Amino acid sequence: MSLIFETQNFVVEAEERPLVSREDGGHIAINPKVRLNDRTLLTPALAIEQMYLTMLIGEAMTTGLANRGIDIGRLNYQDNGNWGVFKPEGPFLHVHIYGRTKSAKIQKYGEACSFPFRETGFYDDFEPLNAGDVAEIRKQIDLLQKTEKYALANWSPELSFL
Repeated sequence: MSLIFETQNFVVEAEERPLVSREDGGHIAINPKVRLNDRTLLTPALAIEQMYLTMLIGEAMTTGLANRGIDIGRLNYQDNGNWGVFKPEGPFLHVHIYGRTKSAKIQKYGEACSFPFRETGFYDDFEPLNAGDVAEIRKQIDLLQKTEKYALANWSPELSFL
């Protein structure tokens, strides 16, 4: 995975084996550094941090990929964990951000994404976000963090997760 952003408690990465191909909008994951089964186990501070990150990364992804010629019409935010139920360690909390382009070829715009098991080969030709995409998303994160909307003091003065 390509690291996009990291806080004290979360890692944001572009998926190397995406569930939505780059040309269809791309795929980013937000993972807590501590393994949790689901969001009900987040502390209030971690829940605020996770929401902050979904908004920050989603906005940076939309603008950054538009600057790279990928016109995101919508984002889907999903907390799945379904495949983990079959693993000994079980499911774990992570949030997927799926870009959805109006010109999508496989994960069609306006339809629910299709998520068959990896073993089916459905995702084999999906292209991950590339180094230029990741760099542009990082640039947008830096710009957004300088805005009032993403100033940590406006979220919770006692938080210092960056």
